[in-house]
Amino acid sequence: MEKPVAKSVRKIEEHSVPLFWPLAAAYAMGEAELALFKRNLKFVAEAEKLDHGLKPQFATANTVLLDMHTLRLREFGDAKSSTIPTLVDAPYAGHTATIADYHRGQSLVESLLANGHQRVLVTDWNSASLDMKDYDIDNYLAELNVCVDDLGARVNLIGLCQGGWMSAMYAARYPAKVATLVLAGSPIDTHAGSGPLKQMVKEMPSSFYQDLVEAGGGLMRGRFMLEGWKSMHPGEQYVDKYLRLYEHIDDPDYVSKTETFERWYENPIDLPGRWYMQAITELFRENRLAKGTFVGLGRRLSLGDIRCPLYLLGGEADDITPKEQVFAAAHLVGTPKDKIVQALAPGGHVGLFMGAKTLHERWPQIARWILREDGET
Repeated sequence: MEKPVAKSVRKIEEHSVPLFWPLAAAYAMGEAELALFKRNLKFVAEAEKLDHGLKPQFATANTVLLDMHTLRLREFGDAKSSTIPTLVDAPYAGHTATIADYHRGQSLVESLLANGHQRVLVTDWNSASLDMKDYDIDNYLAELNVCVDDLGARVNLIGLCQGGWMSAMYAARYPAKVATLVLAGSPIDTHAGSGPLKQMVKEMPSSFYQDLVEAGGGLMRGRFMLEGWKSMHPGEQYVDKYLRLYEHIDDPDYVSKTETFERWYENPIDLPGRWYMQAITELFRENRLAKGTFVGLGRRLSLGDIRCPLYLLGGEADDITPKEQVFAAAHLVGTPKDKIVQALAPGGHVGLFMGAKTLHERWPQIARWILREDGET
């Protein structure tokens, strides 16, 4: 006598035609199995979207004021305002400038606009094309100078991370054009403090970086940098974040926040090989900016020529740019000591620019400080 077959199990033949595979799978499954199957498919589709289907975007409405080789100058707020404009020099370090306007309610641009800054601009750096492989730091300083001149030749300058050392260079080269200077997570004295990045630059031979540039056809490919960074945190990048996604796949708020982050994180940009090697060698290995031996646009740059009010923001747990590298600027610039503010924010490096706590507590203070100081200079 044959044993009864469970109602939820249905016998099906092999199906080699993909068109009919979903029909066959659904037919073979019970209700619980089908629900799990649908959830798994939803997760697979979302994971694929996060890895390959999203593009960076700014959270706040803006217009492109200038479209140049190295950047698009994006304008936020009132273009007709007669106040000194605030220019955010976003990092050019492998990710897009959307870090400055990350998400509604979590945006540096939004914070500045909400705290009295009528006209805010952001340097939206372009991914380098092959015909830009021989661009150096001078190319970027020159186009930043065009932006400042178009804005009236005087700005409040905010430098984030790499944009900070570039802003410090600019302020040293053109001190009269900078009303106030804010440096956030910016490596000014790259030999100060300690951290894994400082150690890696010191220990790895120059040939290692040059080989990466050559493998990129003369560019430091953003994908190389991103994959290298992920490989330093393999558990988080290749396992944990997907486990969390699967766990919260039915939570729209969690998925939305994850998509916002991945729009920025999973879309790296390429850097000119010559620019990259110059930064590694002259700034991080030889520390020329802090020593006053870096030559920018034909002139040796001295940070002592910076005399405008200066605000320095470091991250308490920043292992990319240790706070000592930021705060060292206070001893190198010519700004009077009573016009220098040093502040420490909780958290790590990226949190200085896109962390909700720092954006809601620290940046409104910085925004108001800028307006007080630029009215006195």
